[in-house]
Amino acid sequence: MTLTVPDDNEIDPAADAASPAPPGPIETALFALLEALPPGKSVSPEDVARAVDVAGWRRVLGKVRATAVGLARQERLVILRHNKPVDPGNFKGVYRLRLPDAAPT
Repeated sequence: MTLTVPDDNEIDPAADAASPAPPGPIETALFALLEALPPGKSVSPEDVARAVDVAGWRRVLGKVRATAVGLARQERLVILRHNKPVDPGNFKGVYRLRLPDAAPT
């Protein structure tokens, strides 16, 4: 059995780095829930966690928050407290999630 190793010219490391990772189940559920709502409406992290794992949704809540913070930093999501946008790196307590560029209701 012969193994062939590609030359350095055949490997394109930028191709792997440039291609974005496919969305995970939390991101998929989050955007599906938000797209089903009227513009400007928000969803709770609990709703997202329940959509991902009905039985073990409490275990998913931390991952929902981490995903929401990452998406908010990319400006793909808005994190709300008291129906006002907050800094994704510095918020505590109860929060909700909505798509950007929508008037709050």
